[in-house]
Amino acid sequence: MSYIFGIVSAALILVVVIELLRRRHLRERHAIWWIIAGVLALVAGIFPVTLGWAAGLLGIEVPTNLVFFVSISILFLVGLQHSSELTQLESKTRTLAERVAILELRLRDAEQASSDKN
Repeated sequence: MSYIFGIVSAALILVVVIELLRRRHLRERHAIWWIIAGVLALVAGIFPVTLGWAAGLLGIEVPTNLVFFVSISILFLVGLQHSSELTQLESKTRTLAERVAILELRLRDAEQASSDKN
């Protein structure tokens, strides 16, 4: 029963991510980690032996620990990607705010020069 739950959950993750992509509520660069996680979960759900094989290959005694490690790693990468993009957006926002301030100053100076002529 737990295998069926795992397969259904992984398939549901993939369907939701693809639907969000289709509706343009999620960008491709953000969806890649969720698609990777969904595919890995689907493969592990359909072929549970691969989880034990991969854990053995990496020297991990309990396959569930591999699941937790991969899950935490994917969440770490998602957080890192979002932090990087947030830093870039903050820099762009600061630059735009400075440009707007300069334009407002120029506009105010131009309006003042215009009113002084009249």
